[in-house]
Parts: sequence; C-alpha cells; structure tokens
Amino acid sequence: MRDSFSLGRISGIRVGVNWTVLVFVALLAYGLAVGEFPAAAPRHPVAEYVAAAVVTAVAYMGSLLAHELAHSLVARRNGLQVEGITLWLLGGVSQLRGEVKDPGAEVRVAGVGPLVSLLLGGAFLLVACVVVVALAWLGGINVLLAVFNVIPAAPLDGGRLLRAVLWRITGDRLKAAVWSARSGQVFGWALVVVAAYLVLVRRDYSWLWFALLGWFLISAATSESQQAVIQSRLRTVPVRQIMTPDPVTVPASVTVAQFQADYLPRHRHSAFPVVADGRTVGLVTTHRINQVPTGERGQTTLGDVACPLSEVAQAAPDEPVADVLPRLNACSESRALVFTDGHLAGIVSPTDISRALERISRSPGPFASARR
Repeated sequence: MRDSFSLGRISGIRVGVNWTVLVFVALLAYGLAVGEFPAAAPRHPVAEYVAAAVVTAVAYMGSLLAHELAHSLVARRNGLQVEGITLWLLGGVSQLRGEVKDPGAEVRVAGVGPLVSLLLGGAFLLVACVVVVALAWLGGINVLLAVFNVIPAAPLDGGRLLRAVLWRITGDRLKAAVWSARSGQVFGWALVVVAAYLVLVRRDYSWLWFALLGWFLISAATSESQQAVIQSRLRTVPVRQIMTPDPVTVPASVTVAQFQADYLPRHRHSAFPVVADGRTVGLVTTHRINQVPTGERGQTTLGDVACPLSEVAQAAPDEPVADVLPRLNACSESRALVFTDGHLAGIVSPTDISRALERISRSPGPFASARR
C-alpha cells in the first residue's frame, strides 16, 4: 500500500495515509452513527451521534497508529531500519528494512503491537465506565484487535511470534518463516470458508467483511511464503556468482544532458555507479534520470540525482544473496553494489537475482555468473 498523503513524522518515523483510510473512516463513522450508538444510547439528537461517530472513527485510526508505532520503535531499538508507517483500509503496516538478529528480538518486535492495543483497550474500557459509549466501543475493538493479532498466522503479529518460536526450536529462520506463512494461508482459507457459509446459508451479510479479510490474509501469507522460499534457495549462492563484475561507472560531475548524449548510447545498462574523486558516492538509474525536467538536464549533474551510497544496499562478494535481499530498497531500485576492501567490484540487479532463481529451478548445482 502506497502513501496518498503524509501526516508528518513521529519520533523521526514518517507516517503516511493511503486513500482507502478515508473510505474506511467514512463507512465506520456511518455505521456507528446510524446503528451502534443509537442502539446503545437512544433518544439523542442525530448531530450528537454523528459527532461521536466521527471522533470514535478517528480515535480508532489513532489506536492503529499507536499499534504500528510501537512495532516501529521497538524494531528500531533492535537494529532494524524503519522507512515509515502507512495506514490503510485494513489497519496499518510498518515498513521495516533488514532482519532481526535472534528469536528474542522477533518476539519483542511482534509482541509490542498487541501489547499496546491491549493496554489501550483496557484504558478505554476503564474510562468508559464514567464517560461515553464511544470509549467502550474503542476499548472492546482494541482488545479484539489484540486478540486477533496474536492468532498464530502470518502476516499477523501472532504469525511473527510463531515464527520466533519455530526459529528457536529449529534454528532455521527461513524454515520457520515458511511454516508461519502456511499457517496464515490455512487461517485465511478457514476464514473465507466460514464467512462464505454464513453469507450464503444464513444470509448474514456482515460476514462479507471477514471473507474479504481472509482473502487479504491468504494473499499476504502467500507472498511471505514465496519470499521465504526465494531466500532459502539463494542462501547458498554467493553474490560473486550472480553479480556483474567491474560495472561501468560515471562521474558525479557529468550533467544529465551529457550522460544521455555520450554515455547512454554506448552502454546498454539501466544503472550506473557514480564516482567522485576516485570514490563511489552513489547509484544513478535511467528511471531517476528521466524524472529530471528536460529544461534542467543541462545544469543537473548525476551527483544531484543519484541515490546516495548511504542508501544503496552494499554487499561482499562471498556474502549469500539471501542476506542481501532484505537490504534492497526503492532508492536504488532494488540494486546492490558489491565492494571488496572498499573498492567497487560489481553490481547486482533484480534481473541477476531472477536469472539465478531460474537457473536454480532448472539445476540445483553451481551456475555461472549472470549479467544485467
């Protein structure tokens, strides 16, 4: 889910909102204003129900933000990089980069979200005794959110906890990830089947929401399973076997116009390491270059538009490809630069990784280097 607009930063963490949140908040506020609140507290003016419903819906999204913010802050304390938080139709997602170092860290990162939701739920329920029905709903929904999230099925937090336990038992992080993802697929299908039965046989259309949720869980769990399988296949393949050695470099001082006229026609690559004073300082791609307005290409240098080296995934030649995958990011368009003793030795592109997987699927044995 991509951000449609930004809410700013909290503790240095970017918080974005997908447009689907606006639809969800509107539908939730409508349901509370015409159903939940009038039934719980009848004979109040419509304006009061509407105001309470809007405040409650916004507060619920605030609860989800607190849940994801807890994940992000604890993840950052455990060595992961946090690119941001995105709120969307079904809740929120923390965009983390890297891998946790041990099962204990996995438990802390996965468990803090449900813990925060449980604490918020308890607080809302306590205050609800002396305030309004809206807080009681928030308390109940946060407790429900905490319980639902600890179900041992990926990509829920409980799936992360299950993965940590299996990781501890088997000592194999990738095998634990596969099993956790399969549990998510089983739970998602069970939710879809039960919801479909209740909708078709009992005519209880409120379960359509759960069928949709189950379908999203199946998709997310399948994606996690595929990612774990890919990492498992690539963990015995060193970077040197798939990288393009001695990549063509370009000076940081060259303008975009000069690059397009002198370099691009002679080299059929889509990414180039950028150097300055004999040092690699970043990576520029044809996509980033094409984003420069035509009128500014004569004054804009490659150093201005390159992804800085600090944001480019870096690897060693003997490092397993599977260990590099979590470090790939959007800035470098999923490419990594390979260094030996501080000197640029090669570059790895998504095409290199795809070709490696194709060769592994055809033959489990060693294979020759792939090109960009």
